[in-house]
Amino acid sequence: MPEGSACPLVAGVDGCPGGWVAVLRNGAADPAPRIALLGNFSGLLALDPAPAVFAVDMPIGLAGRSGLGGRGPERHVRRHLGARQSSVFSLPARASVMCEDYREACRVALATSEPPRKVSKQAFNLFPKIREIDALMTPELEARVYEVHPELGFWRLNGGTEMSLPKKIRNEGSMPGIEQRQALLECHGFPASFWRQPRPSGVGADDLVDAAVNAVIAERIWKGEAQAFPHDFERDAKGLRMAIWA
Repeated sequence: MPEGSACPLVAGVDGCPGGWVAVLRNGAADPAPRIALLGNFSGLLALDPAPAVFAVDMPIGLAGRSGLGGRGPERHVRRHLGARQSSVFSLPARASVMCEDYREACRVALATSEPPRKVSKQAFNLFPKIREIDALMTPELEARVYEVHPELGFWRLNGGTEMSLPKKIRNEGSMPGIEQRQALLECHGFPASFWRQPRPSGVGADDLVDAAVNAVIAERIWKGEAQAFPHDFERDAKGLRMAIWA
């Protein structure tokens, strides 16, 4: 980052029922962050003007075999999240992620994990979006596209302490936890009016706070302030790094 440079346009991205929701803003002083809903990830990459950094809440880089607790990134971030660590799914090996049938994904996961482990339904439901990103990602795109995790982002913005309230209960958004996160994001430049605007169809309140915190982490990445978990990350068979940033 050039000294004294203003933050360029960045995007915090989260998968949602409507596709991909992105929060776009030009630094913490931006009075009016924008919301964009795209049906596919290639549409995000084609945004004009183009964001300098995309911080995406979706696994990027798929291991050939899966260890206890998933990939290295999942194992490294859980230790920081206390009661929120259940939000970090264990990702199976690449061959399992490529399966479109749940039973087949479990069979392949058992054969490519140590100790042998099946796939959770929650993780399996993410597979289509993971495959979508994987089909587009290259080592060259890594200069702009980074894997993040919202709860690790909130941990970072909350002084290295996990959020005390859950954002979801029984797979439904929980407003006390969502409002706690909104208040924290207001301390990082989001106007209170941002939460009161109508959300696009297919975007939940929890999706929006996740995309918003990802946008703040995108700014940290651009400024060189973000850290990779793990620091000594590995690369997958496609040459993609396996790291979560915050």
